[in-house]
Amino acid sequence: MGSTARGKVKLAFELAGRSSANIISIDSMKVYRRMDIGTAKPCAEVREAIKHYLIDVAEPSEAFSLGRYVEMAEEAIAEIQGRDEGPIIAVGGTAMYIRGLLEGIFAGPAANKGLREQLEQQIEENGLDELYQRLTAIDPAAAERIHRNDAKRIIRAIEVYEATGEPISSFQKQFRSGNYRYDWHLVGLRREKDDNNHRINQRVKRMIDDGLVDEVKSLLAEPDGLSPQASQGVGYAEIISYLAGEMTMEEAVEQIKINTRRFSKSQRTWFRSFAGVNWFDAAADDTVKSVADRVMAGLEI
Repeated sequence: MGSTARGKVKLAFELAGRSSANIISIDSMKVYRRMDIGTAKPCAEVREAIKHYLIDVAEPSEAFSLGRYVEMAEEAIAEIQGRDEGPIIAVGGTAMYIRGLLEGIFAGPAANKGLREQLEQQIEENGLDELYQRLTAIDPAAAERIHRNDAKRIIRAIEVYEATGEPISSFQKQFRSGNYRYDWHLVGLRREKDDNNHRINQRVKRMIDDGLVDEVKSLLAEPDGLSPQASQGVGYAEIISYLAGEMTMEEAVEQIKINTRRFSKSQRTWFRSFAGVNWFDAAADDTVKSVADRVMAGLEI
């Protein structure tokens, strides 16, 4: 685990290659088909070399929930264990999904379709920031953990508050229990802030060079369009604004960098609350193999 652009995917691939492992992705955006560049999915060659799960399992027009993720991940774990194919490496930066997989999920009140439609309409008319400010007022603890572009989780948090009169953060105490359902080694990857910001900037440049704008155009042209969750992903939301004429390309690129750094900060806040994590520091001049060597030695595996 670790925040964005820290090298988790490459490290997981290196570790999996050494141990004949399968990889389970823990990422709320990599679940979407055809959203490849902006989510930094592992390339086809990597996914052919090592079996990956929970990538490309939903259409971009669909809503995708934590509950659905945990259910599918549990099925993948059972399938892999049933084949007795060796260890499983789960890799990702979506802290809520990691929490759900390790500790179970807070079911909460049933979805309120009418309220969700009302909140989604509000986003379309006024933008997501207004709803995020509302969440900040009613549940500052949840707002600190939820990225301001994460429409799905913002809507759910407000929905829980409207249904119960209590903030969702008050119901999620199991997310600090440290009582994990799986006997896994937890590995966290850290980098110095300047190094991580440099890697974020390089990633954004690479995404633009690789054709992120064309990817977004293709997704918007699909008959069913993009769900609010998919369209608010960092990288996608800004390019959508660019294509709508709301900002220049230069402004969009800069905003992607800013929002990615904000997202990274939010992730760091989440990960500090995880118990039992073996943290490893990666320097700018480290190779993937050198980091993997330290992980293997540190865990004595």
